Amino acid sequence: MIRPQAVIFDLGKVLIEFDYGIAVRRLISHCSVRLDILQQLVQLSPLLYEYEAGGVTTDQFFQRIKAATGFRGDLAEFHQLFCDIFTPIPAMVELHAALCQRGVPTYVFSNTNELAVQFIRDRFPFFRRFQGYIFSYEHRALKPDARLYEVVEQVAGCRGSAFFYVDDRPENVAAGQARGWQAILHENAETTGKALRAVDLLD
Repeated sequence: MIRPQAVIFDLGKVLIEFDYGIAVRRLISHCSVRLDILQQLVQLSPLLYEYEAGGVTTDQFFQRIKAATGFRGDLAEFHQLFCDIFTPIPAMVELHAALCQRGVPTYVFSNTNELAVQFIRDRFPFFRRFQGYIFSYEHRALKPDARLYEVVEQVAGCRGSAFFYVDDRPENVAAGQARGWQAILHENAETTGKALRAVDLLD
């Protein structure tokens, strides 16, 4: 197997755990709607999908949430309540640090939104150690859209088997494999670490 030149990481459920249910429980006391309505809006409505696809700006997203829920507070307060739901996965952070120590270029490739990225970058130092970041909202496309994978290739300056891609969604892994990437479905740090060692990226 060819030794890859760069490792591409998905973010949520790979490097960072998250639970939007936490956001709902934090926000509810600041809103004038029932818990089930807020839960539907935050977790299941097309609004978050549209925000992560770059279809609405952060301010537009906030104003639509505010109008729909009666949220009492400003954007800064909403940001804290909405985004304090992330927890780094220690074993994966350690794995990333080991790759950095070996000089392996690493990139974050994620369906996410501006508020989440701002919060994670400010809160977790390891997040600043990647060579590049490809976020769905910045490019108005969501994985597994091939256009977003093309952006990864442009940013990293390589393609095909030069990539080792780690993602927890089968459809996203399949889209990478279709481009010739070496891609695996992430289950846990142990299996991903084993796969990285198999291609001589880790000791």
